[in-house]
Amino acid sequence: MPKFVINIVFTNDNDKRLATRPVHREYDKALYESGKLHESGPFLDDSGALIIYNAESLAEAESILAADPYSITGGIIESAAIHEWNRVIPAES
Repeated sequence: MPKFVINIVFTNDNDKRLATRPVHREYDKALYESGKLHESGPFLDDSGALIIYNAESLAEAESILAADPYSITGGIIESAAIHEWNRVIPAES
């Protein structure tokens, strides 16, 4: 299944981000359990995060991100760059 890498930049509203984090992590947990989330996590400086989705298309990856409680409309994500990713190492099995 294609993988899409999302480089997220957070807004400066840390209070809102921290308040929203539990529901965001539940959303990510559900995505992981359904096979749609490959992996994710914040940068150590809390400026943003990296997310890798398993999605059939760019449109599906965008839809998954739009539904995230951290979404741009949720006021947590300032910007997000989404790219389809060609994982070379390790090779897909």
